[in-house]
Amino acid sequence: MKHAPLLALALAGATALATAATEALADEVNVYSYRQPELIRPLMDAFSEETGIAVNIAFLNKGMIERLAAEGARSPADVILTTDIARLNGAVEAGVTQQVESDALSANIPARFRDPEGRWFALTSRARVVFASKEAVAPGEVTTYEDLADPKWRGRICTRSGTHPYTLALVAAHIAHHGEAATRAWLEGLKANLARKPQGNDRAQVKAVWAGQCDIALGNTYYMGKMLEDPEQREWAESVNVVFPTFEGAGTHINISGMALAAHAPNREAGIRLMEFLASPEAQEIYAEVNYEYPVAPGSRPSELVAGWGSFTPDDIDLTEIARQRPAALRLVQEVDFDG
Repeated sequence: MKHAPLLALALAGATALATAATEALADEVNVYSYRQPELIRPLMDAFSEETGIAVNIAFLNKGMIERLAAEGARSPADVILTTDIARLNGAVEAGVTQQVESDALSANIPARFRDPEGRWFALTSRARVVFASKEAVAPGEVTTYEDLADPKWRGRICTRSGTHPYTLALVAAHIAHHGEAATRAWLEGLKANLARKPQGNDRAQVKAVWAGQCDIALGNTYYMGKMLEDPEQREWAESVNVVFPTFEGAGTHINISGMALAAHAPNREAGIRLMEFLASPEAQEIYAEVNYEYPVAPGSRPSELVAGWGSFTPDDIDLTEIARQRPAALRLVQEVDFDG
């Protein structure tokens, strides 16, 4: 099994995290997840083997917050897993999460990667990078996110829809750094530099670079790993370099995958036990390796493949500030008709 050595470590970590006898906990825990079950099942199986607690996963590709709100106190969900700070913050604002106080979570999740009131916790991070054509873009030609609005990129950029959560998070971060007026001008410049109308997912942007439709594309780091493992898409991935732009005077934009305890968790203690297990450095490394992301626990490391893409300094802006600016980001994207 690919992750067997790491799973063994995770089991040892889970043992150390045990805070109550298994007999005192429920015999199951229910997870609502935006992540596909096959990507998280190895960790859940390891947790079950250690604790005897079965993990039931409901995969949702949209509408998690709405579903939790509609279910209310009848909801079977104990833990939610999601892939974006806006979604985590949205769950908090909708009142479908609850506070968790845990020494294990505080020790393994740095303060900047968790809600101050314990209502959400990050597990992994990913960077919003530029995939640059090896043939058409010289090393060092891409520097900052602000530079993407420079006319030198006219007709050379591909990206997905401006209203997608990943794009909105980047725009929100730009607002947090520079304000709305500067961000509007930046969006107008970026739009003018597009080689085509925004469309497709992050992989489609890399395919477009490979096909010569554009020279650079915006995307999340983990898509490089997903393309490399796909025989058809490997050629797309190998046609580009991963470049880590920064905001001027700051770092590279990141987003997170994270978890929260559902507001009406029927198996609350078992849910917290699972969260503590997932937060252990060993489990985070497994989760990050499977998803080609970066674990957030102190001292944890990304996989050898991910580390091979290069190092970067993450932007240190407050993640909740990015979530707070999301409505403004959406409004600006719509006002400049970015997808038009």
